[in-house]
Amino acid sequence: MTVPRRKPLAKKKVPYKRKVKKKGLSIKWKIALAGLFLLLLSPFYYGYIIKNVTSAWRWVRDIGSNPNYRTYKSFNIRIPTNYKIHGIDVSSYQGKIDWQRVKNMRQDSVHISFAFIKATEGVLLVDPYFQRNWREGPKAGIACGAYHYFRPNFSGKWQAKFFLQNVKMQKGNLPMVVDIEELDGVQPAKMRERLKDFLSQIEIKTKVKPIIYSGLSFYQDYLLSYFDDYTLWIAHYYQPQLIVGTTINWKFWQHSDKAKVNGINYVVDFDVFNGDSLAFKKLLVR
Repeated sequence: MTVPRRKPLAKKKVPYKRKVKKKGLSIKWKIALAGLFLLLLSPFYYGYIIKNVTSAWRWVRDIGSNPNYRTYKSFNIRIPTNYKIHGIDVSSYQGKIDWQRVKNMRQDSVHISFAFIKATEGVLLVDPYFQRNWREGPKAGIACGAYHYFRPNFSGKWQAKFFLQNVKMQKGNLPMVVDIEELDGVQPAKMRERLKDFLSQIEIKTKVKPIIYSGLSFYQDYLLSYFDDYTLWIAHYYQPQLIVGTTINWKFWQHSDKAKVNGINYVVDFDVFNGDSLAFKKLLVR
């Protein structure tokens, strides 16, 4: 009996098993995330972020206004940005000043390079902090100039002599300044005559032409065209620019009286110099 052959058994197909990716992050990602985590914990990272965010958002309050007039938080004022040399002017009102802290203060490129210091007033008054400021300001590396508050009801020559008795000029100082802001009941012509006497006396004794300081309106009302050959320091507050005429030789602009400066306990006047560093150096006493 013939036994029929059986058909060979078909090989059982084994289904293809796809590799199932394990859930979770690869070792590379874990290392990267660990590094990022450590960076976020770093105080240097936070310092960098805060610094740059502050810088980016500092001018938000100035959006829509003159782009050349920016708010500087450290000084708590808006400052015209087209000037590179900045300074202050002080008197006994500011009290005892830490001049080294004044010198060290900086925000962006703004720092104090010069200071005008009140010395005398009329024919009798000496600012009680003058000698200390006159000594400590230059010691901290700040170019300083002394100013006299002019009283038109006194002789210009007497006031000049009194000013010179109390201020000893040195190499590197700014020229002496006369601060004229009011008439004191004197006729404008008489005021100008006495002011001229003061200026002439100072120039004769020091061989340096003094600077005239005045408010913009007072200058335009009583001094314009009479003293245009003198270097001028004009007070005009809270404006993006100073416009006083093309023929006026102004070199200093007192643009704010509300600045806050490290080392000074009270608000202080803030100024800019109209020129570059070379022009500033040429103005200093040699």
